[in-house]
Amino acid sequence: MRQPWIGPLLLTALLLAGCDASQETRQNTGFAGLGEAAGDFAQASPGTPLRFPIDHGPHPDYRIEWWYLTANLENADGEPLGLQWTLFRQALVPPDERPEPAPWAADQLWMAHFAVSQGESHRVAERFARSHSAGNDGQAGVRAAPFRAWLDDWQLASRVEDAASDTFAELSLSAHQDDDRGRFGADITLDAEGPLVPHGEDGFSQKAADGQGSLSSGSMYSGSMYYSQPFWRVDGEVTLDGETQPVTGRAWLDREWSSQLLDERQQGWDWFSLHLASGHKLMAFQLRGGGAAGGDYRSGTWITPDGSPTPLSPGAIQLEPLATATVSGREVPTRWRLEVPSEGLQLVVEAPHAERWMATSVPYWEGAVVARDPASGERLGEGYLEMTGY
Repeated sequence: MRQPWIGPLLLTALLLAGCDASQETRQNTGFAGLGEAAGDFAQASPGTPLRFPIDHGPHPDYRIEWWYLTANLENADGEPLGLQWTLFRQALVPPDERPEPAPWAADQLWMAHFAVSQGESHRVAERFARSHSAGNDGQAGVRAAPFRAWLDDWQLASRVEDAASDTFAELSLSAHQDDDRGRFGADITLDAEGPLVPHGEDGFSQKAADGQGSLSSGSMYSGSMYYSQPFWRVDGEVTLDGETQPVTGRAWLDREWSSQLLDERQQGWDWFSLHLASGHKLMAFQLRGGGAAGGDYRSGTWITPDGSPTPLSPGAIQLEPLATATVSGREVPTRWRLEVPSEGLQLVVEAPHAERWMATSVPYWEGAVVARDPASGERLGEGYLEMTGY
């Protein structure tokens, strides 16, 4: 559920389109505008079936969408590296207001984030593009089959040549960036060793205590369509600080689309994706604020080694920050207690390196974490943590 950019990005889009955002657009819409009422856009709701391979592609009738990859890697010496690549899409106007296709007509705005981390080094890049929803060969876009997602020369694409096969099962990522510190990038392959996993109610992920937005939003549901591929095996190379290193590891890809993701009172979230030593996987998040008496809303999915998901209700997840660090002038929790009593799971989840701030259009924290046994300190897993609204 990781998309900390929509409100300011919407304002950017309106400016690019020659418009100006109203005061109403900028107020009372929750964190980053994600509580804004869905209006005339398509609405995520329970009972909407997931369809493959078509859902790997774009959903331009919905306002917001993303393809979000995180990877826990290590080099030949066993030293850990982290990688994040994300492509975001936002519709500029509802479906019935789209302009006719033309060379300069655009109704979709795209943004990509890329980050490579090792030790104290954390390199971040961001790119933007626009397109028309009727086209699939522009500066940025996504094609369902054979799968390809791209912005400029950054791309996540299928390695399967047979269009009748599952072209999402074997992908490659290529992304490189030059900045004032030199070049960084990645060329990796991803091979699925398990199935796709739906979250929530058969793919509908509720984001508020009663599934509803507040009365003033006028929205039926606060939530998204959400599934993951948490079983990627990774091989390839990463370039960082002038050195290209062979890497191996595992990755997690999230797919999510919505038109009103949050309740307008929710002001940020904490999201975990964990690969556990037992072979299980865990996705868990909390949305801060908006609940009863201003409380938080939690949800998640417990995933068995064979990919069977068990939805976790808000009361099934216990989450508590244990320590914070000052990062880019903000106090950010970098050590957490996370428990799922129904599965006998007790973890302390911590970030080995606190300086993983994403200094992008809307800044947020995103980085690799390690899960340990609270009593013995034994390492029980690894994954990624995203935190917004701090």
